Amino acid sequence: MRRRTISLLVLVVALLLLLWLVPDVPLLVFAGVLLAVFLRGGGDLIGARLGLPAPLRVLLFVLLLVVLGTGFALLAAVPLADQANQLWQQVPRVAEQIQQRIAAYSWGQELLQRLQPENLSLPSGGGSSAFSALGTTFGALGNFVLFLFIGLYLAVDPGLYRRGIELLVAPSLRPKTRAVFEEAGETLRGWLGAQLISMAAVGLLMGLGFWLLGLPLAVLLGTIAALLAFIPNIGPVIAAVPAVLLGLESGLSGALAVLGVYIAVQTAESYLITPYVQRRSVDLPPVLTITVQVAMGMLYGIMGLALATPLAALGLMLVRRLYVEDYLEQEPAPERPVIVS
Repeated sequence: MRRRTISLLVLVVALLLLLWLVPDVPLLVFAGVLLAVFLRGGGDLIGARLGLPAPLRVLLFVLLLVVLGTGFALLAAVPLADQANQLWQQVPRVAEQIQQRIAAYSWGQELLQRLQPENLSLPSGGGSSAFSALGTTFGALGNFVLFLFIGLYLAVDPGLYRRGIELLVAPSLRPKTRAVFEEAGETLRGWLGAQLISMAAVGLLMGLGFWLLGLPLAVLLGTIAALLAFIPNIGPVIAAVPAVLLGLESGLSGALAVLGVYIAVQTAESYLITPYVQRRSVDLPPVLTITVQVAMGMLYGIMGLALATPLAALGLMLVRRLYVEDYLEQEPAPERPVIVS
């Protein structure tokens, strides 16, 4: 077996073992890669005209983010926190009103009876549940800190880690590996930039639409819609739930109006905004995106679901370059049969 083949098999087996034994590690590193792409792109955007070296551009962009984040916390964090507290109080109250309306029907009573806690199979654990929740909280905080540091280190000097991976493949494959890394960075940068624009547009249009309807907590609901738009197809559906519940306070017409805003914004995002901003980046087939989201969500939970779409974009690029172009397309064309007259 040739050295280049063995080197590729070693990398693939190592990645599969990591995904099997410690799946959180590769996903956390990939999340850090996305953060690095964002920081690097932002640094290049604001620092290129200043003639600064790449590390200083990244640090300047990080400093700008810290300043903007601090200003946001001073100006908007308290109002948003108040709105979040109101949403936390109103949604259960509205849900209880809906439950009372459903209970007026016989089929509704049967449905509510089936949903009673004693009729549901709950996970065992007893008194250890509090300790599990505490461990999960500290684990999430630790992962968030690691995510920040991974993204920062990769953004400051990505070449160091790229060269390290290149050394693990055979010398004949290193130019191709370098080219694949560069195209992968362009793919993720294009997808992330388009996704951020789409998220901002969805949040702005949703918040404006809810405000025009007189829906309470319009700013918070628009912010939630913008954040959950990071997960295409599934995230917007989740974001619509609290808005529709609050719209039900005004009756069925209020809920339908909120649903109309949601459908209008999602239609504009799907057919106008996203195709326009992604015309120079990867265009993912919707069925492929949903399939990868479901698979990653089932295998790796919420973190897999959140990273499913950029992973699909990266995987589609790798399949196209390494399998279709470098393998399938290398097959010689069939010879034309000789026709004897």
